Amino acid sequence: MNKLHVKTGDTVVILSGKDKGKKGKVLEASPKEQKIIVEGCNMVTKHVKPTRAGQAGGIVKAEGAFYASKAMLVCPKCNKPTRIAHKISEDGTKSRVCKNADCGKTF
Repeated sequence: MNKLHVKTGDTVVILSGKDKGKKGKVLEASPKEQKIIVEGCNMVTKHVKPTRAGQAGGIVKAEGAFYASKAMLVCPKCNKPTRIAHKISEDGTKSRVCKNADCGKTF
């Protein structure tokens, strides 16, 4: 079973590598590969060929994937990087909770 601690649309902070400390929104998550793509981080250059007549080719900058373990979720309430806890409510739904002592927000 493959799970990630982040989902598409979450805000994360990068923990290591050339983009350490940057914040960004998760554009895509791949649980099978344990990788994510974050907006504005890990920019790579791609050489693109024109696919049809009239279309321009060239060198394009795009976000590259990196391992999800290098990113930490940012709480929307306290705006701090946090580990998450899972809380099961009375009706049986599972939700993510901020583990910072002064916050405890469910998201």
